[in-house]
Amino acid sequence: MIRLADFDAVTFDVYGTLIDWEPSIAAFLGRWAGQSGVVASDEELIMAFDRARAEIQKERPAHLYPDVLRRCFDRIALELKLPVDADLREAFAATPHHWPAYSDVPAGLKALQARAKIGALSNIDNSSLASSCAKMNIAFDIVVTAERVGAYKPSPDHFETALADLSAQGIPPARILHVGQSLRADITPANRLGLTCVWINRPDRLLGLSGEGAAEARPDLTVSSLAEMLEAIG
Repeated sequence: MIRLADFDAVTFDVYGTLIDWEPSIAAFLGRWAGQSGVVASDEELIMAFDRARAEIQKERPAHLYPDVLRRCFDRIALELKLPVDADLREAFAATPHHWPAYSDVPAGLKALQARAKIGALSNIDNSSLASSCAKMNIAFDIVVTAERVGAYKPSPDHFETALADLSAQGIPPARILHVGQSLRADITPANRLGLTCVWINRPDRLLGLSGEGAAEARPDLTVSSLAEMLEAIG
């Protein structure tokens, strides 16, 4: 059984776990497809995005997330035969600033931070994360972004940097709990480092559930929300 009392720090994936990005992405791509006369389901659009971003993040680990989104836009346009509009491309690159937090997140993180250090390990740029932190009404104790480490999860760089940050505060890996929604980018790499981990399997969400390494994921606890996790771990 996982108990919060056994941990001094809880690290989080952000997008998909705390920020509900998927409906906004599907809506944006759906409008683009619809205006172009292309019929595609939300699942088809989301999976096209998922494939594109995973490929680009692996190919170009030093690129900031807005540029990843621009390149995703181009690849989705090619795959679905959609017209490329420069203004729409820039609008897509700016979408992280508008993605909302899940409703259980602001209060849940505040309650958790009163009892442990909390950290963000995110495949994002610093500016976009700052917008998301404002929506969550939280200041994380440690922050590791793709911009900071020059790589994207599932690269171990995020986790190794977080472990170093927390070690500097006297917190060893055995006292760190990692929480994520992505099997591919969070649970599997956390398993490989021997971290205890929680999978927040948000209902009706697809991103991060497939792809390289996802089938290897072995979470220590599976829940459907942050609120459920906090209740489960006491």
